[in-house]
Amino acid sequence: MNISLKDHTILVTGASRGIGRAIAKQLSESGATVIIHFNKNLEEASLLLKEFATPGFLEPCDLSNSDEVIGYIPRLVEKYGPISSIVNNAGIAKSASDNLPTKEWVNIWDETLAVNTTALAILCKEFVDQAKHQKNGRIINISSRAAFRGDTTDYIAYAASKGAIVSITRTIARHYGKQGIKAFLIAPGFTRTDMANEILSEYGEDFALNDIALSSLTEPEDIAPMVTLLCSGLADHATGATIDINAASYVR
Repeated sequence: MNISLKDHTILVTGASRGIGRAIAKQLSESGATVIIHFNKNLEEASLLLKEFATPGFLEPCDLSNSDEVIGYIPRLVEKYGPISSIVNNAGIAKSASDNLPTKEWVNIWDETLAVNTTALAILCKEFVDQAKHQKNGRIINISSRAAFRGDTTDYIAYAASKGAIVSITRTIARHYGKQGIKAFLIAPGFTRTDMANEILSEYGEDFALNDIALSSLTEPEDIAPMVTLLCSGLADHATGATIDINAASYVR
């Protein structure tokens, strides 16, 4: 089955690398106009744009700064017209051991929730505001298996931030469906990205491989097809659902 996203305008956050990059590229290959969100990686975002099969746009925003996030969606709508879907992929995972001084621990907690949860909630709120006028819109939020099974003690902030995304997404799905808005969760497990490589360097690759049922780690390209399907509208009656893509490292 070929999925066509012609006439879809889709915002992908954190699209300059990793999972976001793979998602953005596949959405473009399926015909969508993709807005590449990035923070500092202009060079990588620009290289991605050159690989697109369809026209796309580069739009920076510092998700750690709520004042900058507020109004981001309305500005995009003013420039490019209604946004069909938003893929909230951007996120950070910073280690904070339990023997850190509490002030340092809290600083990492605050930054993690600012990017992973608060910014996402603002983007969802402002996306819903514009989608209600179209009576159509799809939100795909990238959570994590950590939201459901927890994480190591060094990554409590990460797990908590991803857990909050679950409630945000389910609430949107349950209460805005009749206004044409659908919301989905994708919960990846350990995926081979630059961010994951930092964790691999700390714990070793066997740490990840021993935790999964398959013989190789999940790649960003393993996640992109599901996002494309959800953006297409072919799976709208799965609104509110969580799709696990974790190589059976967490089975519910």
